[in-house]
Amino acid sequence: MSDARLSSPAVARNREPLREVLARVLPQPGRVLEIASGSGEHACYFSRQLPGLSWQPSDPDPQALASIRAWRETACQASQPGVDNPNAVDNPAGRLLAPLQLDVTRRPWPAAVGEIDALVCINMIHIAPWAAAQALFAEAGERLPQHGPLVLYGPFRRHGAHTAPSNDAFDRSLQARDARWGIRDLESEVLALAEQHALRLDEVITMPANNLSVILRRR
Repeated sequence: MSDARLSSPAVARNREPLREVLARVLPQPGRVLEIASGSGEHACYFSRQLPGLSWQPSDPDPQALASIRAWRETACQASQPGVDNPNAVDNPAGRLLAPLQLDVTRRPWPAAVGEIDALVCINMIHIAPWAAAQALFAEAGERLPQHGPLVLYGPFRRHGAHTAPSNDAFDRSLQARDARWGIRDLESEVLALAEQHALRLDEVITMPANNLSVILRRR
């Protein structure tokens, strides 16, 4: 069988700092929906490292979904049917569910999403039209339980300014590829959008490589 696994060098650099944040802010036990899971490397790592979590990866792209499935099959050894998901893989310290094909902009999200306790979105809102963030926040405001977290990770502008010259250059490259993309301003765009959907800012955490983890919670 050919190896469908995709790999991102950034995952190896940021997964442990992200794990430290997630271990502190995610409810355990709980069911976590990861939006735009990409290669699936984060999903595989976090499902093994964070006890008590049922990790649901998702992505709209068929190639990404194939990669998630391949990482799940090769990196997660024990496989036992679960009551809520017969395709779940049981790990020593968590459960990685079969990936869902999910385009966040197509609302309402399908019934297969099910009940969730938390949402995690890594490196999406700057590499997607703003409509994707709008749909994500709207669903978070409807689906998360009270105080349930929406965890965002990536580069952000602060009060209208880039936090580093490298982020400025990255932003220009993104907009050159697609004018609808770009690094979002945390205060005027992200938090203003959160306010519209009953999401409050809980914490902003400085991360390596000029990124931030932004923890929002449903009121």
